[in-house]
Amino acid sequence: MIKYPLLRQQIERVIQLTDDEYVYIENHFTEKKLRRHQFLVQEGESVSKEYFVLEGCLKTYHLSNEGKESILQFALEDWWTTDFEAYFKQAPATVYIDCLEESRLLGLTLDDREKISREMHKMEHYFRVISNAHSVALHRRVLSLLTMDAKQRHDQLLELYPSFFQRIPKKWIAAYLGVSRETLSRFKK
Repeated sequence: MIKYPLLRQQIERVIQLTDDEYVYIENHFTEKKLRRHQFLVQEGESVSKEYFVLEGCLKTYHLSNEGKESILQFALEDWWTTDFEAYFKQAPATVYIDCLEESRLLGLTLDDREKISREMHKMEHYFRVISNAHSVALHRRVLSLLTMDAKQRHDQLLELYPSFFQRIPKKWIAAYLGVSRETLSRFKK
C-alpha cells in the first residue's frame, strides 16, 4: 500500500517505478512531524537524515557569532532539505533548520540512500538529478548575491518561487534577500 503519493510523484518526475519498487523505497523512510518553530537541525548536532517535505515550510539559516541570521534557503512541500554537508560528510551541522509552519517530513538515512541506490540504479540516477538541481539552485543564489542588487534579487525570487510570498512571513523574505522589511515593502509598490 502506498502511504506517501507525493513522494512517488516527485520521484516519477525523473524515473518510473513499479508499485513494488516504490513500496520498497518508501519503506526506507521514516515520518517525522514537527511543530511551528521546532528545530529539525541545530548547529553542532549530527545529521543522520535528509528530509522530503510532505507538508509545511522550513528555513535553513546560519547564525553568526554576533547573532545575525543568514537565511540560505526555504523548503516547501515536495522539496528536499537537510544540512547536506553534515549529512554527506557525517560531520556536525553548521546550520539550523527551523519549521516556519507545522511540518510533516520523510527522513532517509545516508545508509538507506546508498542501499537503495546500489540495489536500484534508477534511484541512483534520481538522486543524482535532484542533487544536480539543488546545486544549480545554490549556484543561482550565490550568483544573485554577487551580481544583482536587492530589487533584482526580489524580482528573481518572485519569478522563480511566487508561492514564497504567500507562505513565508515578510521578515524572512527580507532576511533572505538581505534587505529590511521596509525595503521589501517598497519593492512591492
